[in-house]
Amino acid sequence: MESCKGPEGEEVKCVWVHGPIIVGAGPSGLAVAACLSHHGLPYVILERSHCINSLWQHRTYDRLKLHLPKHFCQLPFMPFPHHFPKYPSKNQFISYLHSYAQRFNIRPRFNQSVHTAHFDPVSQFWLVRTNDFQYISPWLVVATGENADPVIPSILGMDSFHGPIVHTSAYKSGSHYKNKRVLVIGCGNSGMEVSLDLCRHNATPYMVARNTVHVLPREMFGFSTFGMAMGLLKWLPIKLVDKVVLALAGLMLGDTARYGVRRPKTGPIELKLVTGKTPVLDVGQVAQIRSGNIKVMEGVKEITRNGAKFMDGQEKEFSAIILATGYKSNVPTWLKSRESFTKDGMPKTPFPMGWKGENGLYTVGFTRRGLLGSASDAVKIAEDIADQWMSVKDKSYRNSHMILLKST
Repeated sequence: MESCKGPEGEEVKCVWVHGPIIVGAGPSGLAVAACLSHHGLPYVILERSHCINSLWQHRTYDRLKLHLPKHFCQLPFMPFPHHFPKYPSKNQFISYLHSYAQRFNIRPRFNQSVHTAHFDPVSQFWLVRTNDFQYISPWLVVATGENADPVIPSILGMDSFHGPIVHTSAYKSGSHYKNKRVLVIGCGNSGMEVSLDLCRHNATPYMVARNTVHVLPREMFGFSTFGMAMGLLKWLPIKLVDKVVLALAGLMLGDTARYGVRRPKTGPIELKLVTGKTPVLDVGQVAQIRSGNIKVMEGVKEITRNGAKFMDGQEKEFSAIILATGYKSNVPTWLKSRESFTKDGMPKTPFPMGWKGENGLYTVGFTRRGLLGSASDAVKIAEDIADQWMSVKDKSYRNSHMILLKST
């Protein structure tokens, strides 16, 4: 390890990486690391937190389970344990990822928050700067994913509200809200499940459904709705699959618009694959909405000291507000060579080729297809780097003196 000049001319400790730099130690980063190990290739994982999979460990609610059957969510080379249920719990999934890291001897460098990463066209290396070091490699794998940071909306009057306002990333259990009226802003999977959790702890949730959303049964006739749709897509066009899914959902759940939850005009599978907007999978929410235990409201016009005013003219009092407003990519905050990314931090190249950018840049966890997409892209990334390995490795050794590198 030697000192070298950082992007602003300051002295920093430089680390030469004999393989890719992977940013992010969530499921996507772990999957790439395991696939690289399968090819016998070295790597370094940089993780801003003090643990792997920090989103699931520290920013999820207690009742969370995988929304899809476990075989759609397993990472390469290691299925879930047979004794795990069809839909593993949060703690079971965390346990699986710890076992995965142990099996493939994955040891991230923790507390390494990436400040900047850019491609140097002169040396042909990626320069990745953290608090303590500048890491240098011919390859950079962006594995921070679509859900790196919470989205906090700006709503008129939020600063005046007398009670707590928390994002679902800080929500753990409805036990903290017993016998309270709670405003839940957002009607996606998080908003629906938090509302259901509040009901089960004797709170009264008012859920804001400003936007349209598809609600589907998690299972149809004993089969995963998602799995059934994926199977039908092998034989039928997507619009016809959507019609079949919606017809069956209507029979099982009824017309959700009657309760204030309007469906988009685009079908659920097409909407998911094109925009990434995930259908809500019903695990009891619709019954609670139908019975009036979850009260559906229109959009919020203004937050007041004691509650909120709504677009339909109603005004109600609340003890707390929960923001189920989702997450966003954080790539624009640190990746300076963003030719391959949009301003929203998503790959410009659409699926299925978004995993490969330019100049040795790769992305994983951005397919809008969950863990199944991450696993598939991780395999492709490792194979592509393995194909380049010898030629790029030799070139790197020859040129390493240009930026004062030394093996660690």
